Amino acid sequence: MPTPRSYDLHPSYEPVGGQVVAGWAAAVADLPPGPLVLAVDGPAALDWAALADGLVTALRAAGREATGSDVRRHYAPAAHERIAASPVPADDRFFTPLSEARVADLFDAVPRIEPPVGNTAVVVFGPGASLCGPDVLWYADLPKRYAEAAVAAGELPIGANLGRPGEPGEPVRLFYTDWPVLDRHRDAIAAGVQRWIDVQDPRSPASVHGDVLRATFAHLAKGPVRTRPYFNSTPWGGQWAKRELGFTPRAGNTALGYELIAPEAGVLVGERGGAEVEVPFQLLCVWHPEDMLGEPVHRRFGTSFPIRFDYLDTVEGGNLSLHLHPREQYMREVFGWPYTQHETYYVTASEEGAQVLLGLTEEADTATMRRQVEDAIAHGTPMPVEDHVQSHPATVGQLFLIPAGTPHASGAGNLVLEVSATPYLYSLRFYDWLRKDAAGRSRPLPYEHGFANLDTSRRGDDVAKELIQQPRTLRAGEGWREEVLGALPEMFYAVHRLVVAPDVDVPNETGDRFHLLNVAAGAGAVIETRGGRSHFLAFAETITVPAAVGSYRIRAVGPDDVQIVKALVVEP
Repeated sequence: MPTPRSYDLHPSYEPVGGQVVAGWAAAVADLPPGPLVLAVDGPAALDWAALADGLVTALRAAGREATGSDVRRHYAPAAHERIAASPVPADDRFFTPLSEARVADLFDAVPRIEPPVGNTAVVVFGPGASLCGPDVLWYADLPKRYAEAAVAAGELPIGANLGRPGEPGEPVRLFYTDWPVLDRHRDAIAAGVQRWIDVQDPRSPASVHGDVLRATFAHLAKGPVRTRPYFNSTPWGGQWAKRELGFTPRAGNTALGYELIAPEAGVLVGERGGAEVEVPFQLLCVWHPEDMLGEPVHRRFGTSFPIRFDYLDTVEGGNLSLHLHPREQYMREVFGWPYTQHETYYVTASEEGAQVLLGLTEEADTATMRRQVEDAIAHGTPMPVEDHVQSHPATVGQLFLIPAGTPHASGAGNLVLEVSATPYLYSLRFYDWLRKDAAGRSRPLPYEHGFANLDTSRRGDDVAKELIQQPRTLRAGEGWREEVLGALPEMFYAVHRLVVAPDVDVPNETGDRFHLLNVAAGAGAVIETRGGRSHFLAFAETITVPAAVGSYRIRAVGPDDVQIVKALVVEP
């Protein structure tokens, strides 16, 4: 019986068929001799000048001539305007649709690199470098959380936006233009990448050969896999994850916990205590969509991993903003996501008296609500939220269903596990409690979008009846049961809970669709697959069980019952 362990801040997996190395010298050691065009592609928000200098220096130290060529110098004039999607309405200060542009759209013509002669290497670097037809292609990456932290601190650096190498970074462009364009580009070229480079330590970047990475991900796509977790800080953030899980946030609180948000999640590959690369989880879905997602889920969602798990920590913190998410048609037509952001809140921990705000009161009047929202923005007048939105006790173990269009917020004093559809960039806020950030700024409140999506039918007694469901047993055995905590016809996923007595095994079957698991109470559990793999999952940890796993068993560990939140796609 495994010994229970505490929450792992740094889950990692050993590479298959090779190793992760550190430093530029180790990276260049396996390059072929002779004339060489080496392209290093990657996102805009890197220190490309420092990367090129380190790489060229290492090549020269290895005994070959080397020069650098910055592909960004070949971008067309006003290239950034070509790739940005136009907002609707045109003067929207908060959101744009997701850009559908390609990196190739940055160029009038893809640059032509003169073939070098002798033992000379030309290093072509920057976003789009792969398009020049190189002999060898590398990819350099920096996890998105670095750019997000810079946004939160108001420090997004010069050149952080795609197509604007000499301009100050803008958050709206980062989220809605740069990331969609660059993610598609990365996914399209990843199969041909011959070395993956992680530049979190720019002086000694970690890297792994592309074949080793692909072999490792082929292995991981057939067994339980956990992504690297982290928490950011916000003005409403709490202290639970800092105190209980050991996170040390930059700004002193733990607000939004990234357990698995697929567009930003990374998988750590390397030896513990040695060099490691953090590789986007999304590549598992690109390279192995049916193994990861299952055929019916892949057919509907492509390579988009459609469910996310994250934490909202307001313990000793403040209320979240009052907000909602776009309804299906609006999300498609205005913002460009093919599916929308239905959510649920599972209360993992709460302080006495903590509440969840959800649904309209019976007497709510949208015209009055709008006037009060506008007064709060224009004059700093407190809004009587309780006149418009219901408040419900945040009982540990309760699930709250939040279909798109429903106003909601987690109140102060909660640790909420948010089980949601993956789209996460469109929170349509009405009210933020007149709060200021560290720089004294008010949070943007795109309330016009909010009112355009407000579902006025979610009100009164129907809210508790439909959206605060009571558990119903789906199946059971000796010492265990699986409950349905919440499901709605308009939501494509359901949330279940396994309650397992100590040392009891529960049989499970993926049924050709992935499962997401989170230990919500108890010491932890062991996941054992029919293929012989075993993975321990501690309290508060989240793991993906790929569709390819098929049959697997969950065994509770520790002296008490273990409760595991489970989410899965139920439609189609």
